[in-house]
Amino acid sequence: MADKIKLEIITPEGVTYSDDVDMVTLPGIEGEMGIYPQHVPLMTQVKSGEVSAHKGSENIFLAIGEGFAEVTSNRVAIMTDMAFKAEDMDAAQMEEARQRAAARMQERMSSEDAAAANAAMMKSIAQFQVKRRRK
Repeated sequence: MADKIKLEIITPEGVTYSDDVDMVTLPGIEGEMGIYPQHVPLMTQVKSGEVSAHKGSENIFLAIGEGFAEVTSNRVAIMTDMAFKAEDMDAAQMEEARQRAAARMQERMSSEDAAAANAAMMKSIAQFQVKRRRK
């Protein structure tokens, strides 16, 4: 199946998404990366943001957290701490999480706690971006 690439998104809870697609765009730490079948193998870090996959005329959008991506000629495996499909996200819950993260960032805290609060805020922003674009 040389004209397709398997996209798998794995979180600690299990496989969030697994399907053969035509193309994948993911948020690498150096910028967005477009992956087509027969891509050169690589491992890269991914940041919180939007993953889009194109399958025929269908576009699939997911919000992911930080993690890693392993790319081979026929597979993209993203290991991340969070992944949600756009249609599965609840706007009220997302806003509540964003407010909690913003409040935590206002507190005086250790650098580790500040990094965790910043990561929570970035995840929240990624979810809002995906949800807002897919209304």
